[in-house]
Amino acid sequence: MTRPPEAVPEPVRAARDLAARWLLPAAAWDLSEGLPRDVAGDLARAGLLAPDVPAEYGGAGTGQQELGEVCATLGGVCGAVRGLVTVQGMVAAGLRRWGTAGQRRTWLPRLASGELVAAFAATEQDAGSALAHVATTVEEDGDELVVSGRKRWVTCGQFADLVLVLGRAPGGLAAVLVETGRPGVSREAVTGQLGMRAARIAHLEFDAVRVPRDHLVAPVGLGLSHVAATVLDHGRHTVAWGCVGMAEAALHDAVTHAGTRFQGGTPLSAHQSVRAVLARSAVAATGARELCRRAARARTHEPGRAVHETVLAKYAAADAAAAVTRDAVQILGSAGCAPDSRAGRLFRDAKVMEIIEGAQHVAETHIADRLFRDHGVPAPRPDGATA
Repeated sequence: MTRPPEAVPEPVRAARDLAARWLLPAAAWDLSEGLPRDVAGDLARAGLLAPDVPAEYGGAGTGQQELGEVCATLGGVCGAVRGLVTVQGMVAAGLRRWGTAGQRRTWLPRLASGELVAAFAATEQDAGSALAHVATTVEEDGDELVVSGRKRWVTCGQFADLVLVLGRAPGGLAAVLVETGRPGVSREAVTGQLGMRAARIAHLEFDAVRVPRDHLVAPVGLGLSHVAATVLDHGRHTVAWGCVGMAEAALHDAVTHAGTRFQGGTPLSAHQSVRAVLARSAVAATGARELCRRAARARTHEPGRAVHETVLAKYAAADAAAAVTRDAVQILGSAGCAPDSRAGRLFRDAKVMEIIEGAQHVAETHIADRLFRDHGVPAPRPDGATA
C-alpha cells in the first residue's frame, strides 16, 4: 500500500515560495552586502517574520517544528534572510516570556506585521560569549531610563527600528527596548566580514539615550539569566535549523555538479573518493536534521530538556553546515569559488554559525556538564576538584 504524501504546512509552503523567488537575488545581496529592507515586508505578508507569535498578537502561531522548517528553507537560500527571521523572533520570544501584558500588546503585533524590524544588542568589545561582563549602562532618572554604551555585531542593526539592549543597571543586568530613532543612537555599518555579508550588521552606539521606564523588560537583575537566556535559546533553535538548510542546499549543489561534470569523459560521480565525500555529507546533514527535530519535540512537549536538546542540535547542525559546505566547495572546484556560488557563500556563512548563539567550545562545555549530571557523576571544576 502506497503511503500518501504528507501535507506541507502553510508556513513551510510560503517559505518555499519565497526561497524560490530569492535564490538568484541572494547572491547579489551578498556581493553588495545589503539585504533589502523590503524583504522584511515580504516575510511579514507571508506570516513568516515572527511566525511563532500567537495569533492573538497578529502572528501565525506556528509550532516549533514548523518554525524550524521555515528557517531551514530560508537558510538554504540566504543566511541573511534567515538571520532576519531569527532576530525578529528572538526579541519577540523575550517579550512573550518576560514582557508585561502591556508590552506584549504594544510590541508583538508590530513585530509580527513587519511595522518594526527588531535586533538584539548584547555583544561588546569585552563581552562576547561571557555576556555577564557587559559594560553598557542603564541608569534610572525619574520616569526614564538612560542607556549608554557601544554594542558590536548587531544583526540587522543597520535598519532595525527597535533594539533589545542588554546593559548593567544598579542591582544587576537589565534588558531594555530602545527605538533607534531616539536621540543618541548612532550606527556604524560593518562591511567586508567573513560571512553573513548581507545581514546588515552594525555596531551601535548609545549616547545617553532616554527611554520610558516601561521599556524595561522584566525586573532589573533578570536581564541575562531570564530575558537574554530566552532570547538566545530561541536564536539557537532557529540557527540550528538554518544550518540544516545550509548543509542540505550545499549537498544538493555538490551532488548535481558531481553528476553532470565530466573530466576526461568520466563523470565526477564515478570517482569513489567523491562518492565517499557525498555520503559523509549526507550522513552529517541527516543527523543534524534529526537532532533539530528532537529539539523541536522537546521544546513542545519536554520543556525541562528543551535547552539541552537545542544546544545539542545547534552544535551538530553548525558542525554539519561547516563540513558539508567545505566539501561542497571542494567538489565544485573553481565553480565553488565563483563570486555567485551558493556553496561558497554558505561555506563562509557556516563559519559564523559556529560562533554565534553559543560558540562550539561553549556548547561542548554545556553538553559535557549535562552528561555528568545525567550519569550521576560529579562534574570537575576548573581547579581540578569536583562539584
